[in-house]
Amino acid sequence: MAELHDLTALEQAEAIRRGTLSPVELTEHYLRRIDRLDETLGAFITLTPELARKQAAVAESEAVAARREGRELPPLHGIPVPVKDLNLVAGVRCTFGSQVFTDHIPDTDDHVVTRLRAAGTVMLGKTNTPEFGLPCHTENRIAPPARTPWDLDRSAGGSSGGAGAAVAGGLAPLAHGSDGGGSIRIPASVCGLYGIKPSRGRVSPGPLLHDISGLSTSGPLARTVADAAALLDALSGPMPGDPYGAPSLPPGETFLDAARRRPAGPLRVVSLQTPPIPGVELHADCRAAAAGTAGLLRELGHHVDELELPADDSVRHAFAAVWDVMATVRPVPAGAEGLLLPLTRHLRERGERVSGQRFAEAMYAFRALGQMIADALQTPGTGYDVILTPTLAQPPAMVGALRRDADPAAEFTALAAYTPFTPIYNATGQPAVSLPLHWTERGLPIGVMLGGRYGAEAELLSLSAQLEEARPWASRRPAVW
Repeated sequence: MAELHDLTALEQAEAIRRGTLSPVELTEHYLRRIDRLDETLGAFITLTPELARKQAAVAESEAVAARREGRELPPLHGIPVPVKDLNLVAGVRCTFGSQVFTDHIPDTDDHVVTRLRAAGTVMLGKTNTPEFGLPCHTENRIAPPARTPWDLDRSAGGSSGGAGAAVAGGLAPLAHGSDGGGSIRIPASVCGLYGIKPSRGRVSPGPLLHDISGLSTSGPLARTVADAAALLDALSGPMPGDPYGAPSLPPGETFLDAARRRPAGPLRVVSLQTPPIPGVELHADCRAAAAGTAGLLRELGHHVDELELPADDSVRHAFAAVWDVMATVRPVPAGAEGLLLPLTRHLRERGERVSGQRFAEAMYAFRALGQMIADALQTPGTGYDVILTPTLAQPPAMVGALRRDADPAAEFTALAAYTPFTPIYNATGQPAVSLPLHWTERGLPIGVMLGGRYGAEAELLSLSAQLEEARPWASRRPAVW
């Protein structure tokens, strides 16, 4: 017999609208699972059961009133959605994954939290993240490491590793994540989930933690394309003070609508399987994942070309310069630097040495990359609609395997080699998604990535849903479920 966490988020929401499921009952179900499984999975840093129960009770009252009055509810009304611990929730501890901020309690909501409240969702807590979200694993000094439920010896990725572990382990139906270099798509790949990095400006980063580089954005992690689309609808939209703005959907359209229809016609896809960083080896399973997806796309009637582009280290160097500078922006109190992890200290020290001119040159390199992709690959009408690559260069890593505390410079190099494909779309601002379309002989998930034109999330969602229908993945169950 199916349990509540076997249902998709949209199935749960429909049951709430009909009155056959209470948000209170659903919230208590997930709180019990968190109490039983979170020590194993390392999904949460801070739990908020009192807040969750209060929000669930309010959501239940609103659902009763809506049924009585014949009113529609938001698509995710009453659904638990935890928030990554890099984002602010008023009155709730926000550690940024660091010992330095274990007592930090903000008095302001980030705009994504404001939108989640307006959508009627319920916050179970703050999900695990590495210190300041800098590496692509989730191992810090304040919580257990986040582990993929498919193999508890392996990492859930990062920096939204806690969010990935929560959804893949059935501790939440959906989760908010953020992505500055692949931090939604990496956990999606290693946890067997669907993850969306939206276009720059699609989701507001304000009001306090704007990323001036434009690399980072919030987005959804989910078990299904439709669930992720519904959460993207809830998170999206301009807010006062936003420095960027993605193109709006046509009036009356939603991302959930896009996930419920096929692509408008055959799409032109370019498959790129050579890592863009010189010397990086692509694991056979990751290559097979991309090749298998290319074949599936052809079976579905799409046109797929395979190209080999020369590896170019200039983008990696530009990304590293900006990443180093962004590592310095957290205001660490005087005398507290010793509490930081070696990688964090290393990146902050490097960032302090980046000149203003070098930072500007790196930002120009990002813009040049975006222009090159637009001109050479994705010119509307003549170019490719979608770019296909593996999400990662390697299968899910063992917990601790990417750490190099004694040599943080080597750790950063290893992280770049593990994730050579994902940062490109942070640099260009284009949307990208990771789909769990391949599994190793040992049952480990391997993600594939689709990148679209700027503002074209709807097209990616329609294509993703078509691939999901052709090769369903949500019925698979990990070791921890």
